[in-house]
Amino acid sequence: MAEIPIRCFAVSVVLLRATGAENRVLLLRRNHTLIGEWCQIAGGIEDGEKAWEAALREVKEETGLNCDRLYSADICEQFYEVDRDAISMLPVFVGFVDAGATVVINDEHSEFRWVSFEEALRMVPFAGQRHVLKHVEAEFAQREPVRHLLIHG
Repeated sequence: MAEIPIRCFAVSVVLLRATGAENRVLLLRRNHTLIGEWCQIAGGIEDGEKAWEAALREVKEETGLNCDRLYSADICEQFYEVDRDAISMLPVFVGFVDAGATVVINDEHSEFRWVSFEEALRMVPFAGQRHVLKHVEAEFAQREPVRHLLIHG
């Protein structure tokens, strides 16, 4: 009997900034893979790197931003990759940045937008992303994050 492998090779980061009473989510429009789609920050884990270290590095590389606080989202994004015939599981992190910080995207993206959770749910293409966003909204925007999930800050 053949098995489908489960791979954990990358991380996913939902980046938030507070604007008044509302948190805004950063979405990036992809240039290479998933061309034209709006996504959160994601990227591979490098050799010798912990997943949370990859999350901080990817935020910096893709947006030029530094996280004031980084949390484990206590959830994984998962999806089936046809070309690899594998299930990918990505640990999700939630990063908070200063409301006045300037985003500088890299060449992996064509544009960025700070949007409400409601807008983000309409913009992202995959059900798994919407599931993650609903979780992040409930656990990190509508309530104070659980302090035990804080990694950096």
